[in-house]
Amino acid sequence: MNAFLDFTEPERYELFESPTWETDRREFFRIAGAGLAVALLVCRDADAQQRGGRGGGGPREVAAWLHIGEDSKITVYTGKVEIGQNIRTSLAQVVAEELRVPLASIRLVMADTAVVPDDGGTAGSRTTPQTASQLRRVAATAREALLDLAAEKAKLDRGSLTVADGKVSGPGGKSFTFGQLTEGKKLAKAVAAEVPTTPPAKWTVAGQSAPKADGRAFVTGSHQYASDVRREGMLFGKVLRPPAFQAKLTSLDAKAAESRADVKVVRDEEFVGAVAPTAHAAAEAVAAIKAEWQTTPQVSAADLFKHLKEKARPGGGGGGRGGKGGGNEGSIEAGLKSADKTVKATYTVAYIAHTPLEPRTAVAEWIDGKLTVWTGTQMPFRVRGELARAFNVPDDRVRVVVPDMGSGYGGKHSGEVAVEAARLAKAAGKPVKLVWTREEEFTWAYFRPAGVIDITAGARADGSLTAWEAHNYNSGGSALATPYVVPNRRTEFHSTDSPLRQGSYRALASTANCFARESVMDELADAVGLDPLEFRLKNLRNDRLRAVLEAAAKRFGWGREKPAPGRGFGLACGTEKGSYVASVAEVEVAKGQVRVVRVVTAFECGAVLNPDHLTNQVEGCVVMGLGGALFEEIDFKDGKILNANLTDYRVPRFRDVPVLETVLVDRKDLPSEGAGETPIIAVAPAVGNAIFRVTGQRLRSMPLAPDGVSG
Repeated sequence: MNAFLDFTEPERYELFESPTWETDRREFFRIAGAGLAVALLVCRDADAQQRGGRGGGGPREVAAWLHIGEDSKITVYTGKVEIGQNIRTSLAQVVAEELRVPLASIRLVMADTAVVPDDGGTAGSRTTPQTASQLRRVAATAREALLDLAAEKAKLDRGSLTVADGKVSGPGGKSFTFGQLTEGKKLAKAVAAEVPTTPPAKWTVAGQSAPKADGRAFVTGSHQYASDVRREGMLFGKVLRPPAFQAKLTSLDAKAAESRADVKVVRDEEFVGAVAPTAHAAAEAVAAIKAEWQTTPQVSAADLFKHLKEKARPGGGGGGRGGKGGGNEGSIEAGLKSADKTVKATYTVAYIAHTPLEPRTAVAEWIDGKLTVWTGTQMPFRVRGELARAFNVPDDRVRVVVPDMGSGYGGKHSGEVAVEAARLAKAAGKPVKLVWTREEEFTWAYFRPAGVIDITAGARADGSLTAWEAHNYNSGGSALATPYVVPNRRTEFHSTDSPLRQGSYRALASTANCFARESVMDELADAVGLDPLEFRLKNLRNDRLRAVLEAAAKRFGWGREKPAPGRGFGLACGTEKGSYVASVAEVEVAKGQVRVVRVVTAFECGAVLNPDHLTNQVEGCVVMGLGGALFEEIDFKDGKILNANLTDYRVPRFRDVPVLETVLVDRKDLPSEGAGETPIIAVAPAVGNAIFRVTGQRLRSMPLAPDGVSG
């Protein structure tokens, strides 16, 4: 089969997540093995996305493969990664739905660059709207092709045939298994946008709470992660780390380490490490290396927010993570002049760590000049490119295999540990496993960007918004534009100098911007004497956002329930990546300590693929959001992370988890959107607004109460 992609108009093609990604020409993969193969061509067409097409506007959006073997086994290939979001299950569900087969008959091969398509990595909440929708088309096209084959084989009218339980059946008792129809032959068929798919209202497999695929392996401990990979003759690696960021190596004495039995010290310019038969021996060898470093004074946490404002680049602008903000209209000056009440406030968010359950791990093996790396990354093809560039080899001589991994949260887009392991393996001439310690994970991975958000807003006495101006420094423009109706508005992201390495984090800058916006909305509501819910609804015309706000308030009992002494209620809402969320929090403050008692979250992401798993996603976001809201922050000074361990860096614990209630607003009339990020964005402002109701203190920095609240 021949396939061609037209890149003659490069401005029409864009990647959807980080503005730092390179826009590479995508490789179209050779279809290997026997069976039925359906190929879907890919382009990232920004115009088509704006037209509302799923996955970028149609069949050119994602390249995906579906194979039906002679034994009728169905295998689906995707570059997506299973990180605990249960995407293996929901992707299998949409394929099973269109092929009219039991869910158990679908097998997914994921995130192995040697055999799967590059469908964009696992980021930006794009797996469901892009890959699931395209796999649905692929499966539907395969179903139609099977009907064609059966009609030809049986010499029957195609309209008399039905597909069910892995067979195509017709009148007179004639039936063929899928394998009998393919006969082990390849069938390549381009997928058209108009291929008929099953509407959500008629789903019988998709839309149901199917159990987690391979769930038994996870609960019994037999599931394999990257850290479980073993290769014959494998050694263990350890890397020498500098004492601070930007430190320069000035001298090195490795004699003591090299004198140890079975230890090899590796040096490649400033990269220094050791390999040994055990991880402990490798760590001891690195500890024995005498290194001297030149360090330089750097910005510390105490001066962070001042630094971000001072170092803002002239003219503002800059894409930021998730966009510029945009939506400018009218005159801020006129809007403020017409306001009866105004609020001017600065909100800040700290750097925080992703703190994945599984620290970075890689096993690297070189054979005949070809490199294979088993690692945990959300971007297998991006990491393949990093490895190819690091060792100056073609992409097709590098293979990246991603076992299911123990969480990522946007923190595993890059391949540092893979490159390090490959360097050590190349020098050693044997496979090498490298596992970062928790301290290394805290220090050398990138962080969620810190930020400063300045907001000036005004409203009339009747509660109508008149002006809204918001400026975000450093953390990004995602969800910076207000969803409320306001005639005079200006929102702008300002790039600046970040003292720490930063990158994607669950929901990007939406959490920061929603925190600031929804807090100011409460401030304005108080200023004009309106209930926070009433004030929001008065200024909200987005029906989907109104729906989740009203659903959360109703479930919580807003306006009916009264807080007990020492407790307060707060709410917030927002939209990001095509989905909508509202959270209502009940908070208790006792002796200065803050405890979140209850959180009700209403969430809408179009047609729901798997209700139980979606509920898990929402509640996982809420718990994670509590950490950033209340106590998570990176402390640093002169290029050193001061709380690089779980003793000093507080994440939510079992005792911090409140009563969680989730309301799913299932919109079967709308396409399915992603759910891995948006539910986190309303947690912090809802909690902050509730704290204000108890204490009268308006807390404008995240984390809100790392050491409790005063008074």
